[in-house]
Amino acid sequence: MTEKESNLSIQIRSMLEELSQLQVEYWKLTSDFSSWQFWAVIFMLIIPLIILFIAIDKDKMLLLGFYGFNYHVWFAYTNEVGVSLGFWEYPYQPMPYIESFALDASFIPICFMLLYQWSIKYKKNIYLYSILLSALFAFVLKPIMVSGHLFHMFKGVNYFHLFLFYVAFFLLSKLITNLFVWLQHRRG
Repeated sequence: MTEKESNLSIQIRSMLEELSQLQVEYWKLTSDFSSWQFWAVIFMLIIPLIILFIAIDKDKMLLLGFYGFNYHVWFAYTNEVGVSLGFWEYPYQPMPYIESFALDASFIPICFMLLYQWSIKYKKNIYLYSILLSALFAFVLKPIMVSGHLFHMFKGVNYFHLFLFYVAFFLLSKLITNLFVWLQHRRG
């Protein structure tokens, strides 16, 4: 590592440590148990997990879990990049450092998992219903979150962009899930 690379690395690490301290300070200010926003985020995290625990088809749990985790990964990485680049923010967080944890890890992936389960059970077109669910999230949920200051968009990002992200995450997750299912059946 050159001296310039080393100096830049030290500077980045120092700035990240400072940013972490600011994030914790901000989280302490906004994570007041008396604010409805804090509780809304907590409910978006916990309620879907409870519903999933009760409603998941135990015979298809591995398939649904793989698909849901896949969706979560795409959603979480994109959210992290979007926040880091200043495209959007989640002012209220259940924990510091992970800005959209309630949506990334629970609410959105679980909704898509349950839709996938429903589409398998009733032989419905997962593609059509996933597009409808994506539209519901982008054009109904996100505007509600914006009006409640649970989500803010910047730099020209709009609801249609969010809709495209939701659809892309679904398509990638479904494609990867289908690939793994195909590989499993091919081997067996």
